[in-house]
Amino acid sequence: MKDTLVKVLFFVIILVSLLGFFTSAMALIAGVLFTLFFGNPYQEYTKKAFKLFLKIAIIGLGFGMFFKETLKTSKEAFIITVISIFLTITIGLLLTKALRLEKKLGYLISSGTAICGGSAIAAISPIINAKGKNISLALGIVFLLNSIALLLFPSVGEWLDLTQEQFGLWCAIAIHDTSSVVGASLDYGEEALKVATTTKLARTLWIIPLSLFSMFLFKGKNSKIKFPFFILYFIIAIAINSYFSLPKELTNTLVLMAKRLMVLTLFLVGLEISVKELKTIGPKPILLGLSLWIFVSIFSLLYIIY
Repeated sequence: MKDTLVKVLFFVIILVSLLGFFTSAMALIAGVLFTLFFGNPYQEYTKKAFKLFLKIAIIGLGFGMFFKETLKTSKEAFIITVISIFLTITIGLLLTKALRLEKKLGYLISSGTAICGGSAIAAISPIINAKGKNISLALGIVFLLNSIALLLFPSVGEWLDLTQEQFGLWCAIAIHDTSSVVGASLDYGEEALKVATTTKLARTLWIIPLSLFSMFLFKGKNSKIKFPFFILYFIIAIAINSYFSLPKELTNTLVLMAKRLMVLTLFLVGLEISVKELKTIGPKPILLGLSLWIFVSIFSLLYIIY
């Protein structure tokens, strides 16, 4: 009986998310609380669904964008993207050595902070032959800091009176995972969402040069590089919206559905945050992840403002 009620509640939350009654933060908190009190009744499926829904939502958001503004945003964000990635990886390697952390664990945390959280960790892990435990620890830290950022950034943005463009750029640089970047900017405003999504996806492409650097650093000659193909579909969606006269009602509906799906995705992200696993991480990996996150958050914020 209890299992049935838990499953019913699970699908009720999914329905509430899709109907637009949850904000991004509320969906994430709902996921964390659900897994804390009831566990995840569909863990095998939610992990796959989270990745799939994120990609579909990102592609859907492309139907609300145009090439001209997208290219402009990408050009403006290029310099800060390059500088922040270089500094984060460099400082991460130095701190890993100073804290006497295992090199591969430190590198995974640094890569996740530098580019796009879980996606970067998943891409880099096979290249450096990382152990399963190190992958889990790095993902746990990224998910924890993502959750804090999603809840914290909108309030800080309003307190500092950041414009939507400034906030969107800050989210894309300083928040690890694409889902949390989009989630934080989703509640801040339409323009913030466009800037954040475009900048973050352009940043995600840096997985490719980082993968090549990882091969050199860890001597992984036979490793394969995974290209994030869903970004191509996102670009195709922008192209269709830019060069074909689609009905406004259709594109508005597609974007709205993508936003609702992103909120649902954040509920699924919350389900992945395990308090038990976080307790096993230990202080040093958390200190590394927290230090890098604070650095990139403050550095990027100062760069954007001044």
